[in-house]
Amino acid sequence: MYKDLSKLNKVRLQDVWKHEALDFTNWLAKVESLAILSDEIGVDVKLIATEANVGKFNVDILAEEEVSGRKIVIENQYGVTDHDHLGKIVTYASGYDAEIIIWIVENVRDEHKKAINWLNDHTDEDISFFLIKIELWQIGGSNPAPKFEIIVSPNEWAKVIKSRGANGALTDTKLQQLEFWNKFKTYVRANDSRIRLQTPRPQHWYDVSMGSAEGHVALTINSRENVIGCEIYISKNKDLFNFLSERKGEIKTEIGETIVWVDAAVASRIKIKKEVTSLFDQAESNEYFAWLYEKTVLFQKVFSRYIKEFKKKMI
Repeated sequence: MYKDLSKLNKVRLQDVWKHEALDFTNWLAKVESLAILSDEIGVDVKLIATEANVGKFNVDILAEEEVSGRKIVIENQYGVTDHDHLGKIVTYASGYDAEIIIWIVENVRDEHKKAINWLNDHTDEDISFFLIKIELWQIGGSNPAPKFEIIVSPNEWAKVIKSRGANGALTDTKLQQLEFWNKFKTYVRANDSRIRLQTPRPQHWYDVSMGSAEGHVALTINSRENVIGCEIYISKNKDLFNFLSERKGEIKTEIGETIVWVDAAVASRIKIKKEVTSLFDQAESNEYFAWLYEKTVLFQKVFSRYIKEFKKKMI
């Protein structure tokens, strides 16, 4: 026998956040709120400031992608999209040289949906525009829950082909790298919704956040040598690298594989690798994706704990 089912009720944004700037923007700027947005768009959004100055104007939220440091501007709008806010997001993006522009709205006009699609189609692959609708829903008498719906997002594959293909700058290898990472992202999404994945790019590496600015997981592919790899990438933090080096024995036991330690002035790395038969062989790709995914989870688990220990020691 089925239990009684509850009814989904839509809640007005103003019933929860009375003021767009004072209430909604401050809610969105919280770590847990940005994490929800990050999961939806596949970009790790880290707050820099709210109401950041751009000349005589203020962008609602200035942020950055946690791993790459790419600037992100976020503009919120109650009601229906309008030309004023469309102009603002372009102004804010230029003011901070942002590469990721997010317009979060209550309702979308078709004209503005087309405008954001046009911007994605006519800018290079480094620029990404998102048009996102936000709603609040409750079940019965529950607390309202936010729901982000992506109305427009960048088509990275199409943008790369369009911007690079005409002059031949994007090689076959770059196209294969992009396809590999796109399929890897699809593989992970089908098996684990908790890992936040960034937009794939035509390059031999793919960064995954560990939730700390101290370091991140970097996955690598080498088609010439037919090797895939997983590593911890530590940028300009010799103290952390030395701290981890002192625990090589414990770390090797937990990872369970031979580890290569690269001590460098700028970017130190702790990595493992796996030789494969043919990197871009479609028949073998799921096996490669599984290895990269499993090692990502393992590295996040092991090194996140050591990094937390290091940060406590440094206090």
